[in-house]
This record gives sequence, structure tokens and C-alpha cells, in this order.
Amino acid sequence: MSERLPTIGILGIMQPLYDDMIPGITDRQADYARSIADSLADVADCVVADPVRGRDDAERAMRGFENDGLDGVLVVMLTYGPSLRVTRALHEARLPLCLANIQPDPVVTPEWDMDDMTYNQGIHGAQDTANAMVRAGRSFDVVTEEWPGDAFRERVGRWARAARAVTAWKRLKVGVVGYPMNGMGDARVDETAWMRKLGPEIAYIAPGELHRTMAELPSSEVEALMAEENERFEIDERLPDHEREDHARMQLGLERLLADRGCGAYSTHFDAIAEDGRFARLPMASASNLMAKGYGFAGEGDALAASIVYAGHELAGDGHFTEMYAMDFPTDSILMSHMGEGNWKVARDDEPVRLIKRPLGIGGLDDPPTLLFRIQPGPATLASLVALGGERFRLVVAEGEVLDSQKLPALEMPYGQFRPASGVRACMDAWLRAGGTHHMVMNLGRTAADWKVFCDMADVEFVQV
Repeated sequence: MSERLPTIGILGIMQPLYDDMIPGITDRQADYARSIADSLADVADCVVADPVRGRDDAERAMRGFENDGLDGVLVVMLTYGPSLRVTRALHEARLPLCLANIQPDPVVTPEWDMDDMTYNQGIHGAQDTANAMVRAGRSFDVVTEEWPGDAFRERVGRWARAARAVTAWKRLKVGVVGYPMNGMGDARVDETAWMRKLGPEIAYIAPGELHRTMAELPSSEVEALMAEENERFEIDERLPDHEREDHARMQLGLERLLADRGCGAYSTHFDAIAEDGRFARLPMASASNLMAKGYGFAGEGDALAASIVYAGHELAGDGHFTEMYAMDFPTDSILMSHMGEGNWKVARDDEPVRLIKRPLGIGGLDDPPTLLFRIQPGPATLASLVALGGERFRLVVAEGEVLDSQKLPALEMPYGQFRPASGVRACMDAWLRAGGTHHMVMNLGRTAADWKVFCDMADVEFVQV
């Protein structure tokens, strides 16, 4: 997961009507809003706006949240507040929204008087406000809970992580080195429609730019990366220094280019690298290391898959690029692997990650150093981003578990066997019917509920198989 907590604004809504009736009510309910923020400190960094008592207050607060680069806005009714005072501010909001249907006191008691009734009447303000957002076609999440409880923190935390991922996605730039793989249709997308609807932008990077950047790197940076790998991985004794140095230069060159271009994700295609004629090998270990640092990645110039790996980092932590390689019917599982790229942060914790010398015929270049590991057994979730045409997008999600399965000695790339919760037959029938792609992100843990909130916020169709 992203190392930083999501940052959310708390927009507390009320109105001046009650000031004469209950002196001090605005200060009292402002304290309530701050108490909500304190209760969420473990799941989000909260910025509490002054109580919103009119349209100007609402629009000023929303501008502040957006200008400060927050991830989302939690709307809380401090009392009843008429929706028309916030309709424009919420309709035009660029940040994901969640309506918290809560009240200061979760229990109605015989001791309540009209002051207590007023403090706790947020539910009909929530109805008024929700109605306005529905009529405006505005996407938002809703949480109805007892606000001091664990369930409230859990549900708001899930929404806040989704908000962080959606907001980061809207700002994402995906670098594609070279061009997408010819003939691979499920990675193709109308770039303008994708950017217009969801936000990610594709930046094409010439392989020659990577080659020049590699050549400019000081030897000290290369040596430092190799020393770091010596500490972290088990190094294949057959792997010569010149191959490791070349790999290190490719990784550092890619990272510098991505930073210079403002890219949070990238994709390389083996043909684009091989056909250039200036490279000795493919950047396999580079992809693994950069994913472990938080970059989205996909092979073969697949910007769609690279973007969903990046979203997986932000939403659930340690997105791992993979694909379904083959079905294993006796174990009701699917062998998950790819050509050599995988996020080593999802590796088994009882086996070392190995940096190996590995022959690879694809691309026709020299051996690419590759990080080899098996995926940690336990719950896991797959997610595939599907472009349906125009501005329609779908996320196909499957929960299941990575098995503590057999070793495959001849498979010199990251791998594991994933058993879908619905079974291989039902999962694959539904995956194919939904148009699920062959490149995807895997996250450890059961994260379908997180992806569902993400899709609701991003206006992406959600299909669980």
C-alpha cells in the first residue's frame, strides 16, 4: 500500500437557522467534526473545514480541499442543512465524495430534548443532499454507521484508500517505451477517451532516449544499486558483473526518465527494445525493482495494465503484474506468471528472492538478469481493466488464494498458482464473458470490496467473477 495515509477533507454541513434557538451550536458541532477526524486518525489524515452554513462557505471549503491536493471529501451533516446550499459545490467537485450518514449520539433516550433532536437530525440532511447528488448524476459513496466504532473506521478507511487511488489515477502519466505489441488487441485503448473519462495519460518514450540516459549515468549510482541488490537478494554465482552492470544502468535510466517525465507507471515492449539495435538485453529485473518502489508496470506496451498495477499499489498495496499462464485442473488453480517481471514484495517470506542468470529467447538479445521468486501463499485478488469502447470501462475482479504449491524448477520467472474462490471453470467462463484481459494486477489479500468502491468512485463498471 502507499506509505502515506489518504488525505481527506471533512465538510461539515449545517445552517444559521439554529444559532438563535441554541446559542453556541455552531461551535459545539464544529467540535463534533473534529472528534470525527480524531477517530479516523489511523486510516486517514483529515483536514476539517469550518462548518458550512451557506453556499459561499461550501464553495470556499471545496476550493481549499482541491487546492491543497487532498484525495477525497467526507461530507458530514452537523445538523440538517438544505441541499441547495451545497449542490453546486458537490456537483462540480473534482475529488471523490463520501456521504457519512452519522450523528453525534447513536442512541435515542428519554432524556433527549429539542436541543438533542437538533444535534442529531443529520439523517434528513443526508437524504436531501444525497437526492441532489443523485439528480446531478454525481458518483459518491455512503457510510451509515455509529461514528466512533470500528465499522465506521473500516468503511471510511476503505473509501479513503479508493479515493486516494482514484485521485492518483486521474493524475497518472504512463510512459510507454517504444510502442505496444503488434496484434495484441486487449491492451489497445482510445487514449483521448481514456484520459477524458478516467484521467491517465500516455507518454511515448523513444528507446534512444533510454539509451542516452543510461550512458550518462555515473558509475557510482550503478555500483550503489548493485550493492543494494547484494544485500537484498541471493545472487546467482553464474551472473557476471557486466550483465548486472548493464541491468543496473537500464533500471536507473528508466527511473530517471520516468521521474523527468512525471510518470508513475510505465511499460516496455521486448520488440521495441530488441529492434532498436543498441541494447544488449531486456530490462526484466528493472521492472521487478521499480514495481517494488511503487511504479505501475506492464509488459508489451500495455498502458492499461500498467495503470491498474499502479492503482493496485495505491488501493491495496504492492501491486504485482502477472498473467494467467495455464490451468491446472487437479488443483482447481491457474499458474500465474509472466516473462520475468514481477513485484518481489509479494514473494514468499520463507524463501530468498534470487537474482539469476537466465537465458531468454524472446527478443533475440543476451541473457537478462531476472528476479526469481514464488508468490506468498494465502488470499489474493486479481483485477483486469477492460476498455469497452468510447468512454466505457470495466474492471473484472477475482478473489481466491495463492496455493502452497509445487516448485517448477524449469520456470525461471516469478510464479505461483492461484485458486479462484469460484473455481477455475466458473471463474474463467465469467472472466472471458466479461472480456477480462490477459494482463492484470494481483494484490495479496481479499480486496474485491476495495476495488468495488474504487470503481464506484471512478465510474467504472465492476464485475466480480
